[in-house]
Amino acid sequence: MGSIAPRPETGHLFLDFRYRGIRCREQTALSDTAANRKRLQTVLDRIEAEITLGTFEYGRYFPDSTMRTRLAGVRPDEPGCDLLFQDFVAAWLARKAPEWRRSHITAVNYMVEHYLLPVFGRRPVRAITKTDILDFRAEILKRPGVGGRDKLSPRTVNHILAPLRMALRAAAEQYGWATPYVGIKSLRVPRSHVEPFTLEEVQLILDHVRSDFRNYYTVRFFTGMRPGEIDGLKWKFVDFKRRQNLVRETWVKGRVEYTKTEGSQREIDLSTPVCEALRNQWQATGRQEYVFTNSEGQPLDSKNVANRVWYPLLRHLDLCRRVPYQTRHTAATLWLAAGENPEWIARQMGHTTTEMLFRVYSRFVPNLTRQDGSAFEKLLESHRISNPPTGSP
Repeated sequence: MGSIAPRPETGHLFLDFRYRGIRCREQTALSDTAANRKRLQTVLDRIEAEITLGTFEYGRYFPDSTMRTRLAGVRPDEPGCDLLFQDFVAAWLARKAPEWRRSHITAVNYMVEHYLLPVFGRRPVRAITKTDILDFRAEILKRPGVGGRDKLSPRTVNHILAPLRMALRAAAEQYGWATPYVGIKSLRVPRSHVEPFTLEEVQLILDHVRSDFRNYYTVRFFTGMRPGEIDGLKWKFVDFKRRQNLVRETWVKGRVEYTKTEGSQREIDLSTPVCEALRNQWQATGRQEYVFTNSEGQPLDSKNVANRVWYPLLRHLDLCRRVPYQTRHTAATLWLAAGENPEWIARQMGHTTTEMLFRVYSRFVPNLTRQDGSAFEKLLESHRISNPPTGSP
């Protein structure tokens, strides 16, 4: 039978029971009172009943206990058996920092501090199980989402779990364990909604947008640049002679960063309207470092511009509300509709292959993917292929 007793040093009560032939003593923060003893006795009775039935899970009652490693069959002398998750992840993040962009480091630190450490921080890394991970995922799926959403989106949950997966894998490799993060698939994420503008809608927007933003949106609509790429565009990366924008940096959360991927480092060929827009913009900001700036000569704040200029303009023109990122999608669909080489388009977009191009955008270009057999019919006609007359062998 288990018992409840106070620690002499603190006066706090602890549980004393046996599980799998091992004596287990788990501390609490409860003072030695009759009410607290009665409360703990209820817990102890439940634990012993579950032990008898074979349904007791140590981690469910004592998730931060170092006894979990011992009960999981880990030898006390095994390297790293008592290493806490919070200590390992701090060292792991320091090692990974040189490989990541500052914005990515900020995002990962946020996930770790706000989601992972409150649950796993005081637990030994070696004691974290697959069940713990699945329980954690099920729990955060019920949490309120951002932006007024009822729950966290599958995409956000995947982002939260990513550093947990990587940290556990790194610990397993370092100490020769088998990672518990195995056989856990990422949650299915709905495909991003792509709703590009037609060329007529683009012209309507450019005709009515504020004059000081006409050049900005001309470049956005006809280059396919990502928001951070155009906001961080510097004049030294505009090559008027070769009619190219050199994408080398991006503006993320108020700082210059390396581009999203290696493939994002590219040269974008400039059409005549874009060249004209940039020459016009040179008259306004040519003596400054950045192409598109605020009144202080600093890069534009995309969210601020969207709220002050973009969304009010769409409402004024009675156009469906769409995020500014749709300007990038618009460029891709207009290039495809014009019959440009898909490999060239992929390079302009910063994609390493054409796979995403066709998967995401082809349905918006009927002439490219008619899916009615007419292109095949024309091929056969061009080679004068026809059925033989009826009755012929």
